[in-house]
Amino acid sequence: MSKRDEKIEQYVAEAKKLGLSLSEDLITKVTIGLGPSIYKKDSETVSCSDPAELDRVKKNFIQKKLGLSITDANMDAAIQKVCETLGTSNRNKYRALFYALLAKELGKESVYA
Repeated sequence: MSKRDEKIEQYVAEAKKLGLSLSEDLITKVTIGLGPSIYKKDSETVSCSDPAELDRVKKNFIQKKLGLSITDANMDAAIQKVCETLGTSNRNKYRALFYALLAKELGKESVYA
């Protein structure tokens, strides 16, 4: 089993543990799209308490990857909802799950079709 397959398996297990309604297919495609960032501890997770990181999520993921041009308030609301869904006390907010939930929340799973 490749390292990427191991990561995908880990994320699918975490999604099930948290009771997230994400398809294994979406998790797989988001993980592949993240490339090598999933192998570094710091870049593998998202910190909901770091405003600079959340700003990068807005610019690099919501605006560039998903191609959305929505208001900051709408982006902030979607990000906040995902942070709460993953659990505010959960220290392992995996970027793959975070992005998959964000794409689902914003109705843009089709980007990964």
